[in-house]
Amino acid sequence: MSAPNHVAIILDGNGRWAKAKGLPRTAGHVQGAKVVEQICEDAYNMGINYLTVYAFSTENWNRPGSEVATLMNLLRNYMKNSIKRARKNNMCVRVLGDKSGLADDLRASIDELEQATKNNTGLHFQIAINYGGRDELRRGITKLAEQVAAGILKPEEIDEEKITAWLDTAGLPDPDLLIRTSGEQRISNFLLWQLAYSELYFTSVPWPDFDKDELARAVEAYQNRDRRYGLVKEE
Repeated sequence: MSAPNHVAIILDGNGRWAKAKGLPRTAGHVQGAKVVEQICEDAYNMGINYLTVYAFSTENWNRPGSEVATLMNLLRNYMKNSIKRARKNNMCVRVLGDKSGLADDLRASIDELEQATKNNTGLHFQIAINYGGRDELRRGITKLAEQVAAGILKPEEIDEEKITAWLDTAGLPDPDLLIRTSGEQRISNFLLWQLAYSELYFTSVPWPDFDKDELARAVEAYQNRDRRYGLVKEE
């Protein structure tokens, strides 16, 4: 059986992993960042073509300042090192979310990374930063409303295709499988529109301990699901 084409992951449990080991929460984020790099390679080797991870939500700004600063610095370091890594692995990297809420230097690094990797044909890797599903829909609907106000679009012409075209994920296939780590069983404002028909997989394994074997278990669970669209089983 084939692997899912697009896997989305909510990276949860960094703080709890660190606390269980008597370490500061920031240590969990550092370890979690290392896991992201390895899972990208493992996912592509399994036949997964698109991987999207929830790295920093719009709600994460409410965390302690030191933790937010650590997360932002980890993202900065990832962006700086990713061009070389993506070139080596032929990986196409794209950032989802409201980039206007990020620091100027981080936005510049994101733009450089996206431009440098946009023609790569290996794994399509999406990182959700300052992302919230409701905010994404709000931003997309605002763009459609502006087109209506300008007379470019009629209200009755708005369909699912036009809504999808204004989302951060425009041009990407919807996820076939969503994985959430660390035991929580909710989607936490992630890809609300795109997950309409996705399979959900929840594991108690915290993200810093997530590995190739756990990814394989999630894929196997997906393969054993009876996927149906409109009562027609997916082949």
